[in-house]
Amino acid sequence: MDTVAWQGRWLEVVNRDGWEFVRRRRATGVVGVIAATPAGELLLVRQHRRPVGVETIELPAGLVGDEGEMEDPLVAAGRELEEETGWKAGKLTYLCRAPSSAGLTSETLQLVLAEDLVRTGEGGGVPGEESIVVESIPLEQVAGWLSERIAAGSLVDAKIWAALWFLGVPRN
Repeated sequence: MDTVAWQGRWLEVVNRDGWEFVRRRRATGVVGVIAATPAGELLLVRQHRRPVGVETIELPAGLVGDEGEMEDPLVAAGRELEEETGWKAGKLTYLCRAPSSAGLTSETLQLVLAEDLVRTGEGGGVPGEESIVVESIPLEQVAGWLSERIAAGSLVDAKIWAALWFLGVPRN
């Protein structure tokens, strides 16, 4: 049986059989979007993340069912891709579902492949809420570019390495 030890606006700490973990109060999951432009560039986003205190490099991603409503993960993926990067997908394909940090949170992530992209805007996230920088990196240069960002002090989300695997791009 779950007992809520603490509850905030967006998160709660839950105790289940002596194990404490975090769960989101108003979302049903998270989607990460693997998207390459027609020119063969992987779309990534950069932003400062307060919990880790540094700039992170991530796939475009976001919450499914932001306010707790049921939402198709593919719909959420399309929305987040366009909102964050300014690209719209003509085709979205579900790839997999995995825990984001199984010992810390009940949250799961679903990876989605976005294809047939069309540029619709600048991206950058929700004005006033997010400060996202969009990066379009040629697939053959992604590994080197990521290594440079790591050397400069950025953290690279592990889902990017999964994305390269799904796209058949060598890491080195």
